[in-house]
Amino acid sequence: MKLTMQLKSRSYDIILKAGCLANLHQFTNVQNRKVFVLTDSGVPAQYARTVADQCPDSTIYTVPRGEGSKCLKVYGQVLQAMLDFGMGRRDLLVAVGGGVVGDLGGFCAASYMRGIDFVNCPTTTLAQVDSSIGGKTAIDLGPTKNIVGAFWQPKVVLVDFDTLATLPRRHMVNGLAEALKTALIGDPQLFALFEKGAPEEHIEQIVYRSLKFKKKIVEQDEREGGLRACLNFGHTIGHGIEAVRGIRGRRTSGLYHGECVALGMLPMIEDPALLKRVRAVYRSLGLPARAGANKARVLEYMQHDKKTNGDKITVIKCPGLGCWRAEVLPTSELPRLLGLA
Repeated sequence: MKLTMQLKSRSYDIILKAGCLANLHQFTNVQNRKVFVLTDSGVPAQYARTVADQCPDSTIYTVPRGEGSKCLKVYGQVLQAMLDFGMGRRDLLVAVGGGVVGDLGGFCAASYMRGIDFVNCPTTTLAQVDSSIGGKTAIDLGPTKNIVGAFWQPKVVLVDFDTLATLPRRHMVNGLAEALKTALIGDPQLFALFEKGAPEEHIEQIVYRSLKFKKKIVEQDEREGGLRACLNFGHTIGHGIEAVRGIRGRRTSGLYHGECVALGMLPMIEDPALLKRVRAVYRSLGLPARAGANKARVLEYMQHDKKTNGDKITVIKCPGLGCWRAEVLPTSELPRLLGLA
């Protein structure tokens, strides 16, 4: 399967095929250029090695696993390693891993020598259904997620379904939460796949439909001037919960990103019948329906969200299956959304 992101001079292919990592050299030029392969310690080492072995002049750089690596310190270390490897403007960075590696690698590529080529090879469900396409690259600043970054489109994205075989179930489900987000705001047929149960059996279709929807949105609004904001459904509250309860830095227990987004979607679903169906899907997947987070602290982080403008914040609501609307609320309304008022 193949999708093409149509962005004029920045257009690129998204290849969806089991085993495609081994064919990277067919989709991008790896000859006569240095190739810096970025991965993390949670990704099976053979994936980065499969990429590096196709490139005559390559190096593999491994950062610690987890959200904690999306920080200024690690960002600086990666750039230094790229410089030490002798990377020039015509060279290539390949990110092999989940959303953290893709976000960090993309931002390093965007800022090194004012921008070098970047290939994304997502190896988790979360990255495959969502973060690997669209060109949003970023790191966190303290507990504030994705606040320092750039729009930088990859040259190609290789979605190798074989890499999902090594994922623990909780990581698989964590990514499926982002696919559920897409289903709720834009694809009732995708939601039907979740209601059938056993979504792992339909994973290729779920990834394909999720990326097809996101591609269509990004093509119309690459830099989030309006329409693309719909992809933030669940994220305003979700990022607040993640700041308080997320697994990050030295915090090794808590909630993953997709689990936080799942929690953030619930208060934004306005149709009670749909909410009941969504809760049933959560139960079948094992997604949490309660955060168990200090709501006052969640509120505090939400007020630092990128979508906050002065005393107003834009939230995405879901009035019914397959549709959404953006609503600008005064930040004084946030306590009510969190059940604090």
